[in-house]
Amino acid sequence: MAIVRRKPRNASLRTQSFLVDRELSDKKPEKRLLKPLKRSGGRNNYGRITTRHRGGGAARRYRVVDFKRMQKEIPGRVVAFEYDPNRNVSLALITYANGAKGYILRPDGLKIGNQIVASETAEASVGNALPLSVIPTGFVVHNVELQPGRGGCFARSAGTSVQLVAKEEGMAVLKMPSKELRMVRLECWATVGTLTNAEFRNLSLGKAGRTRHRGFRSSVRGMAMNPIDHPHGGGEGRSKSGSHPVTPWGKPCKGARTRKRKNSLIIKRRK
Repeated sequence: MAIVRRKPRNASLRTQSFLVDRELSDKKPEKRLLKPLKRSGGRNNYGRITTRHRGGGAARRYRVVDFKRMQKEIPGRVVAFEYDPNRNVSLALITYANGAKGYILRPDGLKIGNQIVASETAEASVGNALPLSVIPTGFVVHNVELQPGRGGCFARSAGTSVQLVAKEEGMAVLKMPSKELRMVRLECWATVGTLTNAEFRNLSLGKAGRTRHRGFRSSVRGMAMNPIDHPHGGGEGRSKSGSHPVTPWGKPCKGARTRKRKNSLIIKRRK
């Protein structure tokens, strides 16, 4: 896997970079593991825009990823690595001994032909899913459950992992990618290893069109608006009037704290 740059035949290609993975398969995705991807354009069930600057983008279908590792105690073999347009990490196609197939997030170090399993008695090796209670302290894991049986919630992005720091009184202490320390019940499951595609964050999109293809629309700065349209608008020249940055509706943003209740499971904040 490497970051490559194309020959700058035009201005947009001059600063673009692409992630090339030679191990990705050219086969079409499994038909039974595809679903239509419904888009809301940032609108809620009333049709009102609740998230601005969303819409358009390239057409794609959703790959059903097994975040819960449903095939417990059944060994599976890695058949292929596939591209997923809906996330920044590639997928591993698993064929299980009972004939079932499923997608899992691809950890770094997993090879085609490897055997993996989700079991309480499995070895703590890359790709295997186990409860946090049987994973040795100090190991790095991903796709960690927040509540038992809910499915993985933490560390699902490219290149991320969570370190199991300690175990005490039925709780596991996890060090998050943001350096936050928090507790999770030992009954929660996790997958051993670090996710691949860590170089993803070093990519340069190079042009606005690549952002639009991902479904993000352009935004207008509040400072460029009139006072009636935004609290930052108006004034002689560029000026915010010395106030803190706010949304168009006057709520604080860009670093303002939004948590109202203190979470007792968080030992150390990321800041």
